[in-house]
Amino acid sequence: MKMTGNLKDLTVNRDGTQNITVTVNTDFAAAFDSLKDKPVSVEIKKAQKSRSLYANNFCWALCTEIGRAFKPPLSKHEVYRMAIVAVGPYLQTPVSVWDLENVKRRWESNGDGWVFEVVDNDGPGHKLCHLHFGSSTYNVEEMRILIEWLMDQCLQMELPVSLSKEQEKELVERWGIK
Repeated sequence: MKMTGNLKDLTVNRDGTQNITVTVNTDFAAAFDSLKDKPVSVEIKKAQKSRSLYANNFCWALCTEIGRAFKPPLSKHEVYRMAIVAVGPYLQTPVSVWDLENVKRRWESNGDGWVFEVVDNDGPGHKLCHLHFGSSTYNVEEMRILIEWLMDQCLQMELPVSLSKEQEKELVERWGIK
């Protein structure tokens, strides 16, 4: 069960174990009774606004339109990967030349937007690589930047981006895109 709430207190017991008090924004009574005194998995992280399904669909629609404008056409996945590399967050790390193919295969198996890119030599036997994260991991700000980049590409290519009034309103209010 996933929920949001606020941390309220932390106490340290005499044996060194710790108790965390969390106030939750959901009725947890029934689940508590079934889980009390049983091992549970716990992950606590800062809550953030999730991106909407609309943003995801809009991203793919823009990628499709941009791809169609190329001669020969590009797939929406190729355009998406170009956008991820252009503006998305990535991890920069050296990779042994012996491990390049294995690391690339494993990284890119995470999904369409998980791009492995060799960018430079990094000393004997190593390549400097960028490991780009797919947009499924993006927060609202990162997704806004990706959508703005795609919209800018449409404008530069003189491709129409037709939006309903509701879609325009969501872009401005939720994503800060004008």
